[in-house]
Amino acid sequence: MSMLSYKGYQGSVIFSDEDSVFHGKILAISDRITYEGESVESIRISFQEAVDDYLDVCALLGKEPEKVYKGSFNVRIAPVLHKHLAVYAAANGKTLNSTVEEAISRFLVMSQEKD
Repeated sequence: MSMLSYKGYQGSVIFSDEDSVFHGKILAISDRITYEGESVESIRISFQEAVDDYLDVCALLGKEPEKVYKGSFNVRIAPVLHKHLAVYAAANGKTLNSTVEEAISRFLVMSQEKD
């Protein structure tokens, strides 16, 4: 799946061979915002218009648009894994946060290498 980015929002791009059209949706927000286009340029424009429309509608409704990622989230893991992670971080002179960030980065790099 290809991705688009605009004003901090990401969107998917999928090509439908059956319809000969690109379509996608804004990712990681609870509102379902979709767009489509018949070319690379038209899907890009449609995505940007969808983001702008989303922000405009939120403003009209007095609704706070869902924010782009701020870089913090809660993760629940098994207590024994938490213990091993904390021991590993301390033994390597790192914080728990930096160790988790490094592990996630490595995981994502490995996942991308498989694709």
